Amino acid sequence: MNLPVIVILLAGLVGSALLCVLLNDLLKASVSMAVLSAILAIIMFALSADLAAALELSVCAGMITVVFISAISMTRTRTEEENKARVKDRRKRFAVLPVILIVALCAALFIFWPELNALIIEPEAAGDLASGSETLWGKRLVDLLGQVVIVLVGVFGILIFFKEDEKK
Repeated sequence: MNLPVIVILLAGLVGSALLCVLLNDLLKASVSMAVLSAILAIIMFALSADLAAALELSVCAGMITVVFISAISMTRTRTEEENKARVKDRRKRFAVLPVILIVALCAALFIFWPELNALIIEPEAAGDLASGSETLWGKRLVDLLGQVVIVLVGVFGILIFFKEDEKK
């Protein structure tokens, strides 16, 4: 993949992430998150991570977006005064949260830095690793089955939810 395409994909990724966080309309934010997941899947395909890209595209851009949009459609809209009071209350409650998170991250990095360096695989040892598909399908089959079960539970939960909604 050439450099302009990579730059455009990364700019789209950052732009849709910012839109997802900054938009006040939840429906537009959910669509922006789906676009973010789709762009991320394209980047994963470009990096030859086909299985991760397929999972990202099907679960995050597909099922999670459907769940979010269905939940948004069932919520009520608040008045402007309720929104202002809610934002003011949240800012008061969570004002110190970014500082706490940064301090906790720095402390965790300081404590766990030697262990993180030990996890880095040297290029000579990387040749001993199994291929990605062999690792996923052979050695991590239980994890894959767990992910499939979670996806199916989500799909059937949505189907049951909408089936009960039609009865009302």
